[in-house]
Amino acid sequence: MTPPAAPDDIDPDLEDAVPGLITVTLTADDAGPRLDKVLAGQLADISRARLQALIAQGALTRGGVPLTDGSVKAVAGTYLLQVPEPTAAEPAPEDIPLAVLFEDAHLIVVDKPAGMAAHPAPGCESGTLVNALLFHCAGSLSGVGGVARPGIVHRLDKDTSGVMVAAKSDAAHAGLSALFATHDIDRAYIALTRGGPTPPRGTLTTRIGRSHTDRKKMAVLRAGGREATTHYVTEKAFGPATKPLAARVVCRLETGRTHQIRVHMASLGSPCLGDPVYGAGAPTAPVREAMREAGLTRQALHAAVLGFRHPITGEMLRFETPLPPDMAALEAGLSHL
Repeated sequence: MTPPAAPDDIDPDLEDAVPGLITVTLTADDAGPRLDKVLAGQLADISRARLQALIAQGALTRGGVPLTDGSVKAVAGTYLLQVPEPTAAEPAPEDIPLAVLFEDAHLIVVDKPAGMAAHPAPGCESGTLVNALLFHCAGSLSGVGGVARPGIVHRLDKDTSGVMVAAKSDAAHAGLSALFATHDIDRAYIALTRGGPTPPRGTLTTRIGRSHTDRKKMAVLRAGGREATTHYVTEKAFGPATKPLAARVVCRLETGRTHQIRVHMASLGSPCLGDPVYGAGAPTAPVREAMREAGLTRQALHAAVLGFRHPITGEMLRFETPLPPDMAALEAGLSHL
């Protein structure tokens, strides 16, 4: 089964199977291991946890007989999995303070804090930017994005801070979506990384898709996935010049794939400091101490610049925000290495 193409900047937790009936045929070579594990290996667009939940609900059958225990041994045969239509709950408006950088009748630009998800998702149904926007905009958000995330045309990871734009009218939503689709957006991110990327500046073009070994992670793939291009330059290196302990790297995006900068920096051997997913390998002791003193508890990544032509008025807009306190304190600490 080939999964449907996902739009840019989609939360990987929301990329799941399209509704409908899925047929999987297992051969004698597949028999023996746990059924849910074997089926998950066959269904690249359904997480094992999601599959286990569907099995428990009686959505899997073989020979017309429901199978509700995914731990049984797989046997050869044809299995039918019924994936139900999603039932997105209506997000509730919440009186959450917003740092508004710009707002008119068509769109709103905010400086999203770290720790705030862009939109509701399983396990994070409240406290999101959408909940805050529903309250702040009092019903004027575009509904094109669907019930789960009205007005959202792009996203930042929950623990990435910085500039985001949301549509308040359907016309603005369509126009902004077109700008993102054609990559006609100026986006610059500041990353504080472990060590410094080699070479210190360049352009990285790879294919990014779900990791074959961990579905909750994205990865650079040899085949499949979607093309991703990041231009990066090391602005500052901290520590010995010949072997920096950390660096401040500015990344500009041509594309906006899920976790793109985090994956690309990690692929260069310099993951974002504090990244719990892609930050394999511990920083040096002085860097860890600087992180502790700064109170950094998330990946050190900030969307500093967002520039685009207003889809309705044609005005050129550009917004730039400083590093939030945790990253600013970390950079200050690193400067003493």
